[in-house]
Amino acid sequence: MLFIIHERIVKMDSAKNTENKKSITFILQIKRLVFSAMFLALALVLPFLTGQIPQIGSALSPMHIPVLLCGFICGWPWGLGVGFIAPLLRNLLFGMPPVPHNISMAFELAVYGLLTGILYRVLPKKVPYIYVSLILSMIGGRIVWGVASYIIAGVRGTEFGLAAFWAGAVVNAIPGIILHIALIPPLVAAMKRARLMLNE
Repeated sequence: MLFIIHERIVKMDSAKNTENKKSITFILQIKRLVFSAMFLALALVLPFLTGQIPQIGSALSPMHIPVLLCGFICGWPWGLGVGFIAPLLRNLLFGMPPVPHNISMAFELAVYGLLTGILYRVLPKKVPYIYVSLILSMIGGRIVWGVASYIIAGVRGTEFGLAAFWAGAVVNAIPGIILHIALIPPLVAAMKRARLMLNE
């Protein structure tokens, strides 16, 4: 008799724990959705700070910042989604970035969100590793941008060689690279201290 009562209590506790886990998971997903929507909105708005001037936008890459943060904070599925949608949606709403740059940029930003989310999740949660995650993600995203640009150029019958890749991914992007390395890790560390990270 005591055994039966104990077994029922264990089952009830197990059911409560399962229900609590489902509730916590649901709340976490809602938080991720809200944060991701905010980062998408920032990705649409921040480029206005450069005056919609392509040369300045390419140099500072303001749209990259919320996508990278989204990957760190919300996780790779959300970072990937926001990264891919942002350039395409912004082109539809404001005409920038122009076609076909918005397409190659969609793949680039998707990889940023994907890699920051994965690398932050698997690497130790210490500040130096945030920099490692960011730099590796930026390298990966730029490689994918180059591949996408090469394929698009081939389809359109234009050229996209190593010189164009080096200029677009490195030389012209140096101000943005410096800005991202200086800005994003401290922001991620601050979010971690505030217990607002949803990717741990």
